[in-house]
Amino acid sequence: MKSKFLVSAVLTGTALLALAASDPVLMTINGKDVKLSEFEYLYRKNNQQQVERESLDQYVERFITYKQKVADAEAARIDTLPTFKREFDGYKRDIVKPFLEDTTVRDRLVQEAYERMHTNVDIDHFMYPLGRSFAQNEEYRARVDSLRQCLVNGEKWEDIVERYSIDPSKERNKGHYGFITSGTFPYAFEKAAFETPVGQISEVVRTDYGYHLIRVNATRPDAGQVKARHILKTFPRNLTDSIKEHVKARIDSVYELVKAPGADFAAIAREQSQDPGSARNGGDLGWFGKGRMVPQFEEVAFALADGEVSEPFETQFGYHIIYREASRTEIPFDEAKQTILNSMARDERSVAPKLAIVDKMKDYYKYHIDSKLEKNLSDLLVKNGGFDSVFVVDVLRKSQIPAYKFADTTYTVAQVAKRINPNQVITDNKTAVKYIMSPIKSMSNQEVLNYYIDHIIDDNADYRNLLNEYRDGMLLFELSNRRVWEAASKDTLGLQAYYEANRAKYATSWPSPHFKGIILSAKNDSVLQAVKQDINIFGADTLTTALHNKYGRDIKMERMNFAQGENEAVDFLCFNGPAIANEKWPLAMILTGGLISQPEELADVRGQVTSDYQDVLEQRWVAELKQKYPAVVNKKVLKKVKP
Repeated sequence: MKSKFLVSAVLTGTALLALAASDPVLMTINGKDVKLSEFEYLYRKNNQQQVERESLDQYVERFITYKQKVADAEAARIDTLPTFKREFDGYKRDIVKPFLEDTTVRDRLVQEAYERMHTNVDIDHFMYPLGRSFAQNEEYRARVDSLRQCLVNGEKWEDIVERYSIDPSKERNKGHYGFITSGTFPYAFEKAAFETPVGQISEVVRTDYGYHLIRVNATRPDAGQVKARHILKTFPRNLTDSIKEHVKARIDSVYELVKAPGADFAAIAREQSQDPGSARNGGDLGWFGKGRMVPQFEEVAFALADGEVSEPFETQFGYHIIYREASRTEIPFDEAKQTILNSMARDERSVAPKLAIVDKMKDYYKYHIDSKLEKNLSDLLVKNGGFDSVFVVDVLRKSQIPAYKFADTTYTVAQVAKRINPNQVITDNKTAVKYIMSPIKSMSNQEVLNYYIDHIIDDNADYRNLLNEYRDGMLLFELSNRRVWEAASKDTLGLQAYYEANRAKYATSWPSPHFKGIILSAKNDSVLQAVKQDINIFGADTLTTALHNKYGRDIKMERMNFAQGENEAVDFLCFNGPAIANEKWPLAMILTGGLISQPEELADVRGQVTSDYQDVLEQRWVAELKQKYPAVVNKKVLKKVKP
């Protein structure tokens, strides 16, 4: 069977960097070296996929033939075709993605989130606004850090919250959030809440909402989850005491329905509930834990026993009735994993696996910020009278002072300054130095990543071997198509000659008779009877054309060559099989032909002959390859091969 990749490609997850491994040449074919690592990579994969493992010598012979075919494809310049290049570039884009992420980091973050789901943390919260500029952000962060020190020194949390916090909820909770659960706050906030020891205050945390301080008061095991349905009768906006009494009367009448013997809670919820999100699903709320619902609802749901229905109760939304279906102490990991991954995709954790690769590459490429950069920038600021737009445009953007370096490439202050806003208002040189250097991290991350992508084929043996496997597979597919698969089907003279030379072989190739001829199917009996009468009128030479012109879509004519069990119409007409089950074409008749005991011509066994002829062409091609592209194998290196 044709396969576009004769050696299948399987992505292996986190890239393993072959940073300094010795990789000797195992063999040379057509002047092109094949490294030991590539051979071992494919040899191990081959052994994993084979039911019976090949010996090393057997695989070496097959591998040589494989590489000789690749050499032939390169000689035919298949790799230069625009269609090949487009397809290969697409594969390269897909193949490189797993090598740009450290999957162990992603797995660690998933496990971290899952473990946090088993604990609740009681916290106090303080929030301060973000600044409108770099300098203001530095000022605000320092201010929050000073307030933290005041709290550490003993000032009352409530006083600091009342005077400085911008959290609107402070009016009702004085900064006390109570117990929180994992997955409900921004990741940086959650991380601080879950990692700060009980009784201590977190360091300053920045989110998109502001600067935060978190005091951890206590922890407790998570209460697990309940699975429930509910019925809601909502409060209107213009709620009065009399309207509220009316809503209560309505929920009480629904409660009587729910309590009736044999009542179907889901059916009643579909009919009676005014919750637009759950009513159509029979009030189904699915699984939920603490912190997901308003407190009154949550309290009732967790107080019920499984299978129990609550009495009507009030929340800010209206009156509810809850039916608790089930409960569990924890969510199975496989069920929680996708929810966690979806959450990670929306916050800073989404880039963590890529940043882990960048950090490894920074070490590998010997990335470092110039040790004199801060002093050089400070000296420039002093010399030019401080930070302003003229300084950025006329000094920084022209400065060749080294900023950072990796892989023997130095990036200058001028390159960094392209990301500097000249209109920033910064009045002190210390803050200005920090601002000028602030783009370096993101800039260098992107530059290192780009460099890694450009050089990954040299620096990562796993990627190099996988990419070569795809490329060689594409080349083999195209040239095998030309030399063997399509060549056999298009070579009509060669096929006919091969059939004539082996006619005796194919004469005995059928284990049972075949029907050969044309079967006509009709939509109904009246059409079939009319066709039978016309057969004697129309001439044999124009029979099928005449029938098609007269009956059109009321009949179907098919040229067939089938043995028993291969076609229901043939079975019914020739082998006493069951009636035809095709509702569109329930009736059929033999228009021409009959049973034959052995093939009469090439067309009768074209598929088998073509397959055999492909084998012949393959053998001829392999013999030709051995002459054109002799292989030289280094026997000493071959002894190093590890199965």
